[in-house]
Amino acid sequence: MLNIQRFVFSPFYENTYLIWDDSTKDAAIIDSGCYDDKERSTLDGFIKKELLQIKFLVNTHCHIDHIFGNAYIKEKYNPTFLASERDLFMLDLMVDTAKSYGVEFTPSPKPDKLIDETEPFILGESIGKFIFTPGHTPGEYCLYFEKEKICFTGDALFRRSIGRTDLWGGNYETLLESIRTKLFTLPDETIIYPGHDSHSTIEEEKENNLFFKM
Repeated sequence: MLNIQRFVFSPFYENTYLIWDDSTKDAAIIDSGCYDDKERSTLDGFIKKELLQIKFLVNTHCHIDHIFGNAYIKEKYNPTFLASERDLFMLDLMVDTAKSYGVEFTPSPKPDKLIDETEPFILGESIGKFIFTPGHTPGEYCLYFEKEKICFTGDALFRRSIGRTDLWGGNYETLLESIRTKLFTLPDETIIYPGHDSHSTIEEEKENNLFFKM
């Protein structure tokens, strides 16, 4: 069984997800947005309480709010760090971005492994796959677990909204096409867990997301 715990972190109210396999306690952190000592302590306390083994750190994309905790997580737990090759330029760019926002930021390490649509993501007894969904950033990926009918959509698809496309490398038409062809083809009952706000389903977004009613 795949378990999910959501944490809302940083001044950007970003969703950091901790997922783990019940039987093995193998765990992954998706989009580590823990920003300060209090948020890091909250995450660490939950990991300790549940006796989890952090095997992976995954960035769906590399905007600053999704990578605040990369350096901390990598140093403390030494998981295999996965990110998209097309977003790697952002890891360095985010240092200046942090200054422009007036927020503290420890530069992220480089990933141990690049995300690939062809290679499964194995967490204990659960098997996921990465889905390439550019548009919000050039290299965003979602993480889909077919058996569990769960998809972590980063900032591609939100509840009744989509990710912004006015940042460097974003493209509105590309994002809409990614969602139509890669996400809206998933089973309707698939639950989506986005990078901000609350969860939804593919069916709900196909029926009610105004960006696809225009």
